[in-house]
Amino acid sequence: MTYSDPHHDAAPGPAPRVDSKSTASLLSEALNHVSGLVRKEVDLARAETSRAVSRAGMGIALLVGAVILSLTALDVLAAAFVAWLAETGLGAGLSALIVAVVILVIAAILAKVGLNRIKAVSNAPKRSAESLRKDAAAVKGALND
Repeated sequence: MTYSDPHHDAAPGPAPRVDSKSTASLLSEALNHVSGLVRKEVDLARAETSRAVSRAGMGIALLVGAVILSLTALDVLAAAFVAWLAETGLGAGLSALIVAVVILVIAAILAKVGLNRIKAVSNAPKRSAESLRKDAAAVKGALND
């Protein structure tokens, strides 16, 4: 008696297909996974950016507070300097004038240095643009050779 198992018998005709999913469904699944990964990366970037902006906002608020307190301290120091000059025998008006002129000279120096730095920054993109044009021309020349 011969025993035959239909699953192990070699059936004539085409071999049965081994893969259960088509290439299109595998590609679709891969694209879905990539899309999900990109979405998660964007969400992570958004969360990190939000956290960074929050920290930066707090830092800016603290800096504003420090500037306000510094300005108040400078005002008190200027008043103290005026009082000291007045005690040396100069009049109160002349003492205040001397302190004001010294403060204005310091402010003018700071403004001049600041403006020079701003002007230097505004020229930077022009140099970069010119450098990019030269690079593009070099690449174009290399491709034409």
